[in-house]
Amino acid sequence: MTRKHLLVRGLVQGVGFRWYALEAASRLGLTGWVRNRPDGVVEAEAQGPAEDVEEFAAALRRGPTAARVDAVEQKDVPAGRTEEAFQIL
Repeated sequence: MTRKHLLVRGLVQGVGFRWYALEAASRLGLTGWVRNRPDGVVEAEAQGPAEDVEEFAAALRRGPTAARVDAVEQKDVPAGRTEEAFQIL
């Protein structure tokens, strides 16, 4: 089990990015959250099997068709939070 904190920069707000992240995480069976930050960045944490979390990060690098992803920063954070599902905050 692994957990990653991700910051997605670019044209990522107002383009359905959080819903795209929710769908990707739900399809992979991950738990965690995604939210818009006031600085225009989309922030997320995802937890699950390492290969699924990495696939989620790859999906965020692609983004939905209306988005333009310039960069995705990611770092490992301690796993073990007990969310029931992935949610939009």
